[in-house]
Amino acid sequence: MSDHQAKRPSDAAAAAPAAKRARAQAAPVFPTYKDAPDLPPKIRLLCEILASPATDVEAALDDAAVRVTTSDVEQVLRFSYAHPRGAAAFFRWAGHRHLRHQHSPYSWNLVIDLLGKNRLFDPMWDTVSSMRSQGLLSLASFASVFSSLAADPVSSPLKAFVDMPKYGMDRDTPALNSLLSALCRASRLDDARAAIPVARAEASTRPDADSYAILLEGCEAAGDPAVAREVFDEMVRHVGFDPANVPAYDSFLTTLVSSSSTTALTEAMDYLAVLRRYRCSPGEKFLRAALAAHLKAQDLRGAQVLWDDFVVRLGLIPDKEMYSSMIMLQGTLGHAEVIVEYVDDMAFYGVFPDADTYNMVLKLLLKGRKLREASAIFREMVKNECWPNEANCSLALRMFLDTRDWETGIKVWNCMVANGLPPLEESGNMLVSKLKDEMLPEACKYAEDMIDQGIKVSSSTLGKLRLCLVKVKKGAIHDRLLTKWKAR
Repeated sequence: MSDHQAKRPSDAAAAAPAAKRARAQAAPVFPTYKDAPDLPPKIRLLCEILASPATDVEAALDDAAVRVTTSDVEQVLRFSYAHPRGAAAFFRWAGHRHLRHQHSPYSWNLVIDLLGKNRLFDPMWDTVSSMRSQGLLSLASFASVFSSLAADPVSSPLKAFVDMPKYGMDRDTPALNSLLSALCRASRLDDARAAIPVARAEASTRPDADSYAILLEGCEAAGDPAVAREVFDEMVRHVGFDPANVPAYDSFLTTLVSSSSTTALTEAMDYLAVLRRYRCSPGEKFLRAALAAHLKAQDLRGAQVLWDDFVVRLGLIPDKEMYSSMIMLQGTLGHAEVIVEYVDDMAFYGVFPDADTYNMVLKLLLKGRKLREASAIFREMVKNECWPNEANCSLALRMFLDTRDWETGIKVWNCMVANGLPPLEESGNMLVSKLKDEMLPEACKYAEDMIDQGIKVSSSTLGKLRLCLVKVKKGAIHDRLLTKWKAR
């Protein structure tokens, strides 16, 4: 069961054996009817009654004179977590007045969940007992119980696990994994580890590969490499190496490589080599973190080996963050020309550069003085409506004009003006000053455009323009510009 929304019975069977679902985490917020503007009027009315300060909820519901269905009950309960006592009263009222006490298992689970999330544990357990009497209790119900108890520092979800037979439930491995997941989500990693020997002793329940994957995800969330090593060693002793247990290896190596230790990267690579000997591998989470670590260490060779291993050999689909790490690493080490290959490669994997990616690439190309490639990237990013940032605008305009690439320089300027990209005043004056010696008509044109658009042309720029115009006997053009300039 999710943190604030119960699972339907059909979900429970799939959720129990699957560590991926058992470890899933819901957002810790209470849904309210005010967050759902499209609710049917009847559901909104019922939610408003439960949210009102009325002391006799059932009387208020009777006065509303509406009939409710099982689906109505489920909807109202989902939006009434902030009003648990009113929700419980509504549940009783709906069962007695309209449903012949035949609530759905989903509705029952919602009541358990909303009572537990509000730490109303006595009525929560009463509801669990009622569900058992009707034969509706499931692992989804206990998943919610574990989650609620784990969120309360003074409560013991482990005791709830031990007491499961009292409610006709098996203390099997899926139940243990649900308990471990709840404890790890609540940042109670030590309690989760302590639960395993108790489960063995009390119920002969043995952890499986998913159990250790949950614990290792808890270690990752806690940023605790020391405990992660202990859990990994215990996992290897009890369940061995399993190529299918990618989540466990992914969390373990991510924890190691992300730690602040000076040997973190080396240690993670050593463990990766061990896994490789057993044909095991972590996943994309580790690759993302490892590439970032190689970038920090400026280790291009190690990053390239990882990229070839995971992307080329194993077929892992890289994401934007992975590409960004490789692009930054290549660019900062002076291989600016190579980064264009990564940008071209992204589309083959369905990863498309955004403005941040384009700006990073443009900056690296400009700093590496790869102006032909920078010009191509600039055209591509503008075509895709991704605009250069202020620093890149200024740098690109200056570099293209300094190398007399007037065409690209003017395109950069036009882009800046069209999209209001700063620094317009400084850049515009630089454009006019650079153009005046070789492209005087264009310099005059852009000076006039600036004046017309309210972009300040400096007196210094106008003075330089005047000298050039007087030399070619076109002083009248300057006089006209000056008149416009003064009028502004």
